[in-house]
Amino acid sequence: MSIGVALHPGQTGNAVDDVVAEAKRAEAAGLDSVWLGQRFDYDAIGLAGLVGREAPGLTVGTSAVPIFGRHPILVASQAQTAQAATHGRFELGLALGAKSFVEPVFGVPYDRPVTRLAEFLTVLRSLTETGTADFHGETLTAAPPMPAAVPGAEPAVPLLVAAMGPRALRVTGELGDGTLPFLAGPRALGEHIVPAITAAAASAGRPAPRVIALLPGVVTGDVEAAREAAAQQFAFYDRIPSYQRVVALEGASKAAELLVAGDEETVAAGVRRYFDAGATDVVLTQTGLTGPADQATTWRVLGDLAGASASAATG
Repeated sequence: MSIGVALHPGQTGNAVDDVVAEAKRAEAAGLDSVWLGQRFDYDAIGLAGLVGREAPGLTVGTSAVPIFGRHPILVASQAQTAQAATHGRFELGLALGAKSFVEPVFGVPYDRPVTRLAEFLTVLRSLTETGTADFHGETLTAAPPMPAAVPGAEPAVPLLVAAMGPRALRVTGELGDGTLPFLAGPRALGEHIVPAITAAAASAGRPAPRVIALLPGVVTGDVEAAREAAAQQFAFYDRIPSYQRVVALEGASKAAELLVAGDEETVAAGVRRYFDAGATDVVLTQTGLTGPADQATTWRVLGDLAGASASAATG
């Protein structure tokens, strides 16, 4: 069991310096990993490589980089560079993204997303494991005329997908290494996501997949303020069909209802429920909802949980 947190660059100062400083605090708190979402400003893969270089005790990953508007050869180059920079501690998280953030932004059609995901993963697997590819598919072509391997990018970069729907989970289980569901509660994980991706991986002869559950959570004495802040931040997700579906699978009507907030034991118990539902890793997001003091407490609690898990594993 691994426990991590999502990092969020600030809007002022130097974004890279700020995230590196945050990562070092997470490392000092005893956390196992830090994760960076892809936005329209910084490059998540490049930033992850820098963070991992500066915080050698952490696994660093992206959660997640949308595949539309990108080509797998370029993504493989970025990912392998980050893997070499971190000496094997980088994990590539990908996403289908949302149509409203693809067509009007990149000017490309959000067409056949699951087919594109399958082809993207096929090319990435070839590039990261063999250093080359010769793929001519329905949605993309990848045939680099010279070697595409980055020396030092070992082991092969883990390929993760923020997959939650049945078709995306099947493709991810068959071709990827695991899933990164966000706002999928314990019921959605245990009854839908974990069984689907595990069965797909088994049928394809793949190893048991990782299930890295991302959930919003904070240790705080002001739960009401945390819920109000979460309602504002998560209103965006309530308009996206894929998130509407996974939130409904949990029996909730709004994404903010997935927030785990309260005292230390409340949050620790919430994290344990995700592991009990089949998560192999848990990553808390939005830990700064109620300010830096509560965030520091949250990270300490999570670090203690991670340390206890490591001690139990080594017996």
